[in-house]
This record gives sequence, structure tokens and C-alpha cells, in this order.
Amino acid sequence: MSDIRARRTHIRQLIASRRIATQEELRSLLADRGYDVTQATLSRDLAQLGARRAAEPGGGTYYDLSDAPLTRAIPLLEELVRTIDDNGTLVVVHTTSGAAQVVAGAFDRAKLPEVLGTIAGDDAIFVAPARGVSTTKLIRKLREHIAAR
Repeated sequence: MSDIRARRTHIRQLIASRRIATQEELRSLLADRGYDVTQATLSRDLAQLGARRAAEPGGGTYYDLSDAPLTRAIPLLEELVRTIDDNGTLVVVHTTSGAAQVVAGAFDRAKLPEVLGTIAGDDAIFVAPARGVSTTKLIRKLREHIAAR
């Protein structure tokens, strides 16, 4: 993996795992992982990844990748998903903290015919199977989709 690609993977992981308010905060977190980058390089990386500023309910903003193009979000799915389970009616996907919206967005954009829809919280996603699709089949399709990325 190229250094740029590896660095951008780390940026995706950091943004998906916590709320990062400033580029300086992100630069510091990257430095902890061995990436000493300039503000200009970090700005280019964020733009290339499709990062946007999202509003905090109580004020302030943070970096978000939930609206980033699918090809940029999908490589992390396997790293972000912890468990997939069901109760016979719904499938629940547990993710790392803060990653549920990213993963649910990737599922939604993939337009899997087995998925009726998703509802994402912070670290859990409810996935409703399409009519006639068993939760067992839906879990299998979700796992295939995650592993293919």
C-alpha cells in the first residue's frame, strides 16, 4: 500500500472512530500513528476523501465521511464492523464507536436488493430485509458485501 493510501486509510479510521473538530487535532492523531503531515497535505487528503464539516447539536463542527463517495468508504467496512446478528425479523450490525452511519451509508449506496432499509445510531445499525428475504440470507449478503471490499 502506498504511503498516501495508507495515510488516507488512517484518516478514514480516525474520522470514523471519533469526532474530530479541527485539522490540528487530526494532524496530532496522525502524528501519533507516525504520519507527520503539513496542513496543506491534510487539506488535500480530506478533500480527496470527500470529508465534510458536520454540525454538532450543541454547537461546533466535526469532520464527517458519511456522505463520501462509496468507493472511498467501502475499504473500511471490514475494519468497522464488529458483529452481525438477527432476531428473525431484523438484522443488527454492531460497529466500532461512531462508525454506524458510515457503514449504513455504504449499505444504502450499494443498493443491495436484499435490504429494505437501514437505521443507524452511533455503533449499531438496524437493517430491515426486503419482502421475502430471510434474515439469514440478508446476513450472508451483508457479510459477502463487506468481505468483497
